[in-house]
Amino acid sequence: MDLDHARTVAVEAAEAAGALLLEGMRGTVGIRAKGVAGDVVTDLDLASEKLLLERILTAFPSHSVIAEESGLVGAAGGRWTWLVDPLDGTNNVAIGLPAYVVGVALCHDGRPVLGVVHEPVSAQTWSAIRGRGAVTSSGVRLAPSYSSSPHGPVLAWTQGYGVRRDDATLRGLRATLELNARRLLQLWAPLLSWAMLARGDIDGIVGYRAEAVDLPAGALLAREAGIEIRTLDGGPFEACIDGSPEDRSFVAAHPRALPGLLSLLH
Repeated sequence: MDLDHARTVAVEAAEAAGALLLEGMRGTVGIRAKGVAGDVVTDLDLASEKLLLERILTAFPSHSVIAEESGLVGAAGGRWTWLVDPLDGTNNVAIGLPAYVVGVALCHDGRPVLGVVHEPVSAQTWSAIRGRGAVTSSGVRLAPSYSSSPHGPVLAWTQGYGVRRDDATLRGLRATLELNARRLLQLWAPLLSWAMLARGDIDGIVGYRAEAVDLPAGALLAREAGIEIRTLDGGPFEACIDGSPEDRSFVAAHPRALPGLLSLLH
């Protein structure tokens, strides 16, 4: 498998989808309810996903794709599976907030080996290949430095749509973070948070039962930039496409910042 070719396909597809989204945001966006947890889907999600599926499956017809809206496309159980989040930040778009990205990942035997995140508003793209680092669209390597503030870290929070508001662990984690962080961001666009962490704009991310489709691309991007990711109890973490929601709770930060963040949560 030529991962450089796969990255080229993924980047070009994500950027084309981003252009579609940016243009669509200038007009009226069709919005409707999705599921029972208060989520929504827009016409732009569907149009972006259609474009991404066509691009990826044309280039790799024997691969499987798991897409946010379409679910599994192609045969299950193959060694190569793409994950497609056509519009990460749909709830933001629904209220006219331009904070959204396009995310694509390629997994081999369940483990992410390629991740791409594209932000249409800034026209920036970040990508990573496992073991080869993370780069910007101009080829500059991502390597955020460590910084510490006496006022506490700036953190992002993400949780799965299926998490109940009265979940005791959720409430405990959120209360601790809000008490100790300088700022706790809830962007409704996890991949945007991962890109910010990989760039060094924020100090960490805490996730609780995160969604499966967007996690691998973001986690790989951050990890290849030098970010360390652990489970909430400090154990090893891998953003695989299988497993249960309980397997998708994590803490991510610069290696020098991670011990303090884990201690805070404990």
